[in-house]
Amino acid sequence: MGGLFRAPKPVVVPPAPTPDPAPAPPPPEQQGATAHAEARSRAARGLEGTIATSARGVLAALPATPRKSLLGE
Repeated sequence: MGGLFRAPKPVVVPPAPTPDPAPAPPPPEQQGATAHAEARSRAARGLEGTIATSARGVLAALPATPRKSLLGE
């Protein structure tokens, strides 16, 4: 009877490995230059995305197609 109601053995969890130290951050001048360059590239992509929305873009002329004048044509 004693074997049926025995408490389970505790699970031993190994300690987590210590993380590697974080690399030193770049100097503030380099951070500012990097942030400025990223902002300019992001702004340029946004402008291109609004002007050239397809292969011909918004600024190109539409192709000449005959328009229907009566219903059912």
